[in-house]
Amino acid sequence: MPDAVLFFAAGLGTRMAPLTADRPKPLITVAGKTLLDHALGFAVDIPRKVVNVHYKAAMLRAHLAERDIAISDESDLLRETGGGLRHALPLLGEGPVFTMNTDAVWRGPNPFETLAGAWNPDNMDGLLLLVDHDRAHGHAGKGDFEIAADGRIDWGPGPIYTGAQIMRTDALLQVPEDAFSMHVFWNDMLARRRLYGVVYDGNWCDVGRPESIPVAEAMLLGAL
Repeated sequence: MPDAVLFFAAGLGTRMAPLTADRPKPLITVAGKTLLDHALGFAVDIPRKVVNVHYKAAMLRAHLAERDIAISDESDLLRETGGGLRHALPLLGEGPVFTMNTDAVWRGPNPFETLAGAWNPDNMDGLLLLVDHDRAHGHAGKGDFEIAADGRIDWGPGPIYTGAQIMRTDALLQVPEDAFSMHVFWNDMLARRRLYGVVYDGNWCDVGRPESIPVAEAMLLGAL
């Protein structure tokens, strides 16, 4: 099981406007708790926790000030997901790491435990946590990946990526750009047939827009 996790909290939160005019999206409250705290709650048993910051970084720093959580500062440049992960590597250390987006809530098993239970470093460079459409809320679209019987995945209209994963980070050092999407990283793994998926058997809600907040709160109450 990886011993480090990066929580992505550096985005501009444009889809969540106007609520992000005065705060970063991870500090939006859902069911009385910030989105960031919903995510951090799953990582109690992970020793090294890192949060990256860019938009309204001072607010995130203040929110985390009394906790044993490292900050990966992207104030100079918004590096996207792949670049953000690479920038945080000195804080995360060597070896595979968890990452999690902070614009979702979950009802069910700990997503990190689900990932850890399926992780096989002999076969995998990456393992994505996916969710079937009937357990995904607040999310539109045909899906992201198709998953084979052996767990290998490829792009296609199947289960939805939840924003949680385990990644080996070696290949990140080979990307020349400072800012790049995780898709660059994934495509390399797909070409080598080293990217896998595991399906989450709880409920998940994408909280990317203001109208998703009541949906998320209903899901957390078991009303969906």
